[in-house]
Amino acid sequence: MAILIADSGATKCEWTVVEREKSRKTVFTGGISPYFLNGAQIIELTTRDLLPEIRKYAITDIYYYGTGCKNADNRKMIAKALSVVFPGAKVTVDTDLLAAARSVCGQDKGIACILGTGCNSAYYNGSKVVKNSPGLGYVLGDEGSGAYLGKKVLQYYLYNTFDEELRYRFEEKFHLSETDILDRVYKQPMPNRFLASFTMFLAENRGHFMVENIVEDGLNDFFFYHLNKYNESWKYPVHFVGSVAFGFRDVIAELCRSYEFELGKIVQNPMGGLITYHAH
Repeated sequence: MAILIADSGATKCEWTVVEREKSRKTVFTGGISPYFLNGAQIIELTTRDLLPEIRKYAITDIYYYGTGCKNADNRKMIAKALSVVFPGAKVTVDTDLLAAARSVCGQDKGIACILGTGCNSAYYNGSKVVKNSPGLGYVLGDEGSGAYLGKKVLQYYLYNTFDEELRYRFEEKFHLSETDILDRVYKQPMPNRFLASFTMFLAENRGHFMVENIVEDGLNDFFFYHLNKYNESWKYPVHFVGSVAFGFRDVIAELCRSYEFELGKIVQNPMGGLITYHAH
């Protein structure tokens, strides 16, 4: 008797088998985005890349959290596909935002934030998401996200705002012309991921005043436009999930002090908390 927990983005999905309250097996497959894969393709991917790795476990329940799952039709499609691959299991499909909330809040009230390639946030009442700041995507929003910070890096470079030292470091690392950058942003698929890739440049150059300004201003925009809008931000802990939040956790902590928020957990991904939530 085992449960299977999935945390999926568009590019990568983490699957963990939990048996007798302990993590037994973790498998990574390609991501499952209902906007890029149909039911047959999801069945093919999981049958090929997941099932052989966990065949010895008797999966009774599947808790799948993923991108694109706010849409009811997408949830139904994914649940139907997983039921074909695991015909004896009960399948529950929900959003990556609920995964974050359950991971860091458990059964307590709190604010759950996602700061990765994109951004999201919600007030969680201990059982469900009851308030959600609107996600406008990387063009109009995603303040504080990897795409948002990466866009600032490119602006500083292309507007020739970087000082000579940072400009040299950028060119040595990326070898991109202005034409290359504009082509990737405006003509190639998934420009949000391309933009987010430049957060590594910020992480590698911490301490430089321009880098610190980009990080602090970008993350402050998330606090101002999102967390500032919840009355609950001053009542309950504010938790963070995602690579950007984890990588710049010192800035997150300082901003929480400035806004007089109680800082909760900061974790790189939600799986550890989800195992605790579902296994007990």
